[in-house]
Amino acid sequence: MIIHTGQHYSTSMDGNIMKDVQLNKPDYHIRRPVDCITHAQQTAYMLVGIEEILLKEKPDVLLVCGDANTNVAGALAARKIHIKVAHVEAGLRSFDWRMPEEHNRIIIDHISEYLFAPTSFAKEHLIRDGVIGQIFLVGNTIVEATWNHLEISKQNRNLESMGIDKDAPHILLTLHREENVDEEKILGRILEAIKEISTSTKMNVLFPVHPRTKDRLRKFGANRIIEGVKYIQLLEPLSYLDFLLVLNSATVVLTDSGGVQEESCILNVPCITLRESTERQETIDIGANYLAGTQRATIVQTFHDVFARRLRSIHRLEPWRNPYGDGKASKRIVETCLYGRPEDEFSDVL
Repeated sequence: MIIHTGQHYSTSMDGNIMKDVQLNKPDYHIRRPVDCITHAQQTAYMLVGIEEILLKEKPDVLLVCGDANTNVAGALAARKIHIKVAHVEAGLRSFDWRMPEEHNRIIIDHISEYLFAPTSFAKEHLIRDGVIGQIFLVGNTIVEATWNHLEISKQNRNLESMGIDKDAPHILLTLHREENVDEEKILGRILEAIKEISTSTKMNVLFPVHPRTKDRLRKFGANRIIEGVKYIQLLEPLSYLDFLLVLNSATVVLTDSGGVQEESCILNVPCITLRESTERQETIDIGANYLAGTQRATIVQTFHDVFARRLRSIHRLEPWRNPYGDGKASKRIVETCLYGRPEDEFSDVL
């Protein structure tokens, strides 16, 4: 049974990705009210809708994957009516209380029966927090998702059809975090840094603009910072398959996304994270990811110090060891839900 909570409501962030990952239509689709804006409103409408469905269907286990409002609403709804909760990607910690996701993931971890940790870092966080549920080190489902869907993308898509020169090196930029784009000064500093990087390196920056970011660019008038910059190419949000293709061919990615930090690590694309903290610490430790913060000067300095001197040879760098697993996380999760434990646990390389 698949429940669509309506948290993403634009076609690019919703229907397209369902098609890309070849999921069947959801069994239930909770419709988001147009005036539902705040975190409390979003969580409340999903909580009520999910509870109604769970009372009707009575599943043995509810899987919640990640740390969005969707996930905390689902976990709370199941917990209150005594349905087991299984948290996929349990144990991540940024230790940054500005992030709504940090509140959500901690709440979910403490009310779950099954905690599926992607790495030993995450497992240690859960042990330190004293969670009640059972902890299983399984790897990360994003490994099989990334590998499988990149192959599908290569077979059915190409960069030229997206207006991208496959022979020209490019930088990929993604930006959507509330603590970044909702703050006018922080958003402005990041865009100034991107402008400086693009003009100094003369590398194309491909910037698929998230709906939230698009709204804030317009609201703050921040478009003026990057308007007319020759090397910055604003794109509509990409489908999942298109995004993987662009990411895989990038020289470097600059992002504030948690998932992109993982995907770039898996695909051996160097990543600069535009945040003050990260819950993907393993990517930092293996040299796949660099935490640049949100100050213009430090972002530019990080880019030039770590990458600019090596841009011509970066594709020949020795790959780092993927800390997220062997592509069998989904199998281990299913086995645990059905039989109480997986046939084997993932042996973390860290």
